[in-house]
Amino acid sequence: MLWIIFPISLSLVSFVGTWTVYGLAFSNGHVCSLSDWGPDNYCRGNQSTACCMVPTISSSGTLAPENSLFTASINAGSFLFLLFCIFHHAHIMERHACHSMLSKSALVFGVVAAMGAFAAGNCNPHHLSLLHYLGAAISFMCICFYTVLLTALTEKCTLTGYERVLYPLRIVSTVCQTIVTICYTVLFAQDDYFYRHLSAVFEWMLSVNLELFELSYAVEFCFFSSFMISNLLSKRDEEKPLMMS
Repeated sequence: MLWIIFPISLSLVSFVGTWTVYGLAFSNGHVCSLSDWGPDNYCRGNQSTACCMVPTISSSGTLAPENSLFTASINAGSFLFLLFCIFHHAHIMERHACHSMLSKSALVFGVVAAMGAFAAGNCNPHHLSLLHYLGAAISFMCICFYTVLLTALTEKCTLTGYERVLYPLRIVSTVCQTIVTICYTVLFAQDDYFYRHLSAVFEWMLSVNLELFELSYAVEFCFFSSFMISNLLSKRDEEKPLMMS
């Protein structure tokens, strides 16, 4: 029953961390307000003083002192998300091993998404913009596939008995994640401030939607146990001699 804390912690770390970073950046005048749609104070070209940046998650963690908290929050969230992917895979393998291929595919996308987020969090967009945005793009794309596969597993695998409620909720969340990701990608590439600001709003929507999606797995983790992890590891050890023979 204590495992229910894990998805709640994952969602809270991501939510509290990113919004605290935004709050610090806004209070220091580094990013514009999410509610301010006027381009008057927007930094243009090489201008860096007496102006503010578009309030994306990345720009909120660009400058000191909030950049340290940004890196710490993304690192913690990426690590917890990686564990989340592994634990969910262990749960599926213990209860519905017949869907192992689908679960392994989801695990791959989840691990790559966590690695992309880790790269984005540790590469400051001001100094290493290419690596930062490449990591973020990989993470956003893989998360879309991950949510699709986990929603499919919700339909196929009975883990809690509440799938009739969880499945439609996760369909809505997955559709929102996919559509908003596409909109965010298209708008982020625009030069006009209005579209850039709208892309920032979409990015925050993606973050909150993913956190709610993760939070819904508190139900599954009520039925999770640590022996499922040990069983997954023991199965891996059993497969090694077969692969070598």
